[in-house]
Amino acid sequence: MNPSPASRSFRGITDVRLVARQLYFEQLNFWLNPVAAVFTVGFSVVFLVLLASSAGGSRSSVIGNVRVIQYYVPGFVDYGVMSTCFNAMTISLVVRRETGLLKRLRLSPLPTWAMLTALFTNAVIISVLQVVLLLVIGKAGYHVSLPHDYAPFAVALVVGAASFTAVGVAMSTLIPNQEAAGPMVSIVFFVLLFLSGLWYPLDPNSAMAKVAGWFPIRHMITAVFAPFDKRPGAPAWAWHDIAVMALWGAAGVAVALRRWSWSPRRSEGGGRRARSQRAVAGE
Repeated sequence: MNPSPASRSFRGITDVRLVARQLYFEQLNFWLNPVAAVFTVGFSVVFLVLLASSAGGSRSSVIGNVRVIQYYVPGFVDYGVMSTCFNAMTISLVVRRETGLLKRLRLSPLPTWAMLTALFTNAVIISVLQVVLLLVIGKAGYHVSLPHDYAPFAVALVVGAASFTAVGVAMSTLIPNQEAAGPMVSIVFFVLLFLSGLWYPLDPNSAMAKVAGWFPIRHMITAVFAPFDKRPGAPAWAWHDIAVMALWGAAGVAVALRRWSWSPRRSEGGGRRARSQRAVAGE
């Protein structure tokens, strides 16, 4: 018996072409919706410019009396990656599931792993675009010092992107319908952003920082800021924060594997109600 398209193994360059073609359609779908594209890419830029303009040359004692803009640039790099890999990914998966697109793709000749690889790679490309754009704006517009060591910066971004993608996939399995996706994701994301110190440097000994330490956003902000920190003796590698993000990513994978569904939740709920009604009628 031949394996189904969804479960067959990797076939080399043929499957690479499949992923590339699906990635092309994912990119096309993203850029052909200019409003969504502008808001996805532009939000982090707008926030950075607004906060940088209001902060001016002010400094913060929490981060060693350096300019606040030096904190905002890596912070909104985090925001761009997290919003793409968590917000946009979660909402997109819920909409695709509830409109039946995931189920149709599951039954198509395209292997499941190829579809998911293209979807996740698309998020990475959009994230990289935002990172580069924000670094250029920070350097050219506000004379921010770029990371003094790019290796920890890259590792923190890669682990963070993978972690928030996994958490986003897991979150999508907890959302019952597409109407609830936007509100549920936004309230969780923006409340945690506020608690985690994106909008202002947070004293690590404060009660808010300790609460935020239970969640991955705070750890990504800290890990990405570390290579920008010019204070003498400040480590560029935030290993604890990177490890916490990795643990959250592993938890997200576990939840996603346990709860993932290709079919719309409404149809599943309708099927359960119909079976229940038939059982009651039979009694």
